[in-house]
Amino acid sequence: MARNKEFDENEVLRKAMELFWEQGYEKTSMQDLVKCMGIHRRSLYDTFGDKHTLFLKALDHYNDSIRVRIENEVTKQESVKDGIRKLFEMVTVKNSEQPAGCLLVNTAVELSLHDAQTAQRVLESFTDTELLLNELVRKGQQSGEISNHHDAQKTSEYLHNSLVGLRVMTKTTADAEKIKNIIDMTLSVLD
Repeated sequence: MARNKEFDENEVLRKAMELFWEQGYEKTSMQDLVKCMGIHRRSLYDTFGDKHTLFLKALDHYNDSIRVRIENEVTKQESVKDGIRKLFEMVTVKNSEQPAGCLLVNTAVELSLHDAQTAQRVLESFTDTELLLNELVRKGQQSGEISNHHDAQKTSEYLHNSLVGLRVMTKTTADAEKIKNIIDMTLSVLD
């Protein structure tokens, strides 16, 4: 007879995601995961598989949480420019409840060159963000809120590149004014 799980699967997956986010894939051992997640090693393997499979599930969990935040915080802004600014501000928030920076950018740097599965997930997420930016830029151009003097595709590629760079910068500086200045300068291209 199978036993009922004695833990909340989403909660322990969130804990694993945050540990990978903070330490990276290579530096995180199975023992680290067992301790952080607060479950037995056997339960970890039975529920999530091996470390790599758990990492992929953690990336998916991260992507899902980002999609929900974008839907709730970015796309619901009345102004397209405010929505784009909100996206940039989302990636710069530092708090004690989550590691600094971005799990996807960390993964892109650490694993993308030698792990096809993680590279695919990073690419899909980056593509989704670039498509969102393209959609917002086009919408803003149609409404007259954003200038038409730049190509929407090239503008969204530029904005996405800046957003990825900002995710890295957030890990390396606590200077909120500097981050704000970078966002302001980057978004000035929309005028």
